[in-house]
Amino acid sequence: MEVPPPLVLKRPLFVPSKTLMGPGPSNCSQRVLEAMSNPVLGHMHPECLQIMDEVKEGIKYVFQTLNDATMCISGAGHSGMEASLCNLIEDNDVVLMGITGVWGHRAADMARRYGADVRYVEASFGRALTLEEIRFAFDTHKPRVFFIAQGDSSTGILQRHIREIGELCRQHDCYLVVDVVASLGGTHFLMDEWKVDVAYTGSQKALGAPAGLTPISFSKRALTHIRQRKSKPKAYYFDILLIGQYWGCYGTPRIYHHTISSTLLYGLREALAHFCAMGLKSVVQRHQECSARLQLEIEELGLEMFVQHEADRLPTVNTIKVPFGVDWKKVADYAMRKYNLEISGGLGPTVEHVFRIGLMGENATLEKVDMVLSILNEAIQSIKLRAVERSKI
Repeated sequence: MEVPPPLVLKRPLFVPSKTLMGPGPSNCSQRVLEAMSNPVLGHMHPECLQIMDEVKEGIKYVFQTLNDATMCISGAGHSGMEASLCNLIEDNDVVLMGITGVWGHRAADMARRYGADVRYVEASFGRALTLEEIRFAFDTHKPRVFFIAQGDSSTGILQRHIREIGELCRQHDCYLVVDVVASLGGTHFLMDEWKVDVAYTGSQKALGAPAGLTPISFSKRALTHIRQRKSKPKAYYFDILLIGQYWGCYGTPRIYHHTISSTLLYGLREALAHFCAMGLKSVVQRHQECSARLQLEIEELGLEMFVQHEADRLPTVNTIKVPFGVDWKKVADYAMRKYNLEISGGLGPTVEHVFRIGLMGENATLEKVDMVLSILNEAIQSIKLRAVERSKI
């Protein structure tokens, strides 16, 4: 039997232009897209290694860290979660998960596969954890590792008090892992000052690069712990001691670990360069101003934010309650069909409860805020009108 070449591949590639204002990815700038059209380099070529070094310096800036073990994992944001847990956890370690949405549960699933004794401290629906809740959980469970998402994109919740949580972890000889995939660039994050042991983010959110490389950093304290493990990390691909040698983190000769995508490196390098040129404080301020504008206009439209307390709202992924009797999917389909605009529904605990509007990177502008809310309102009114007309029939 001979399998014939597929007919679909005889057609030219067509990719429509869309405005991506869901929870990620966000649109890339022209600068980033043009960078990725450069020639492919070999993964051990000196020019490629130089770009990796430049990316590393950019990551240190956006994380506000001097950690030597700063690099990228070749993979989407999930790979950062895997690498964090895989390297820190040994069998039967107590790992405490801070739950404010779906990502704490996802991390728990991973940790369990690495042999952890997983415990939970879970916020009530639609709010962040309090320090008192976290302190009580530490006293009760005495964790070796604590995981928390600074911004949970499934609920739009911002977990504040990372600085205080960092102090608490040091008091309990616990390692702090912070997921900043959805929050970095939209809110303040100071890795070293806040005593965070591992942080990772997504390239495709506020940074404005394509998905596929995950910036990550390990503190000296975390690195010492990993080097003193009784056994090797259970996944070769995520072994940070090996990946770090490839990235030139430890002052030893570079080794081949895997074949990195040079084109993704170009995109991330240019996204970081643009981010650094604007300045961290300026980027955070712009994202917060856009979210504040959105929240104000949501009230004027008679809609309601999902997260009750304003201080607990994530600026980059804004969750809005779906009005009673409105099908969120029809609203999202209307926006995409008529305007090529992505508005997302909920995820995990918020499925069918919320719209999620992303204000990240290129899309974090006041003009984009006004546009997306105008289209959201138009879509909701159109769906309501059709429902009324059907009921008359």
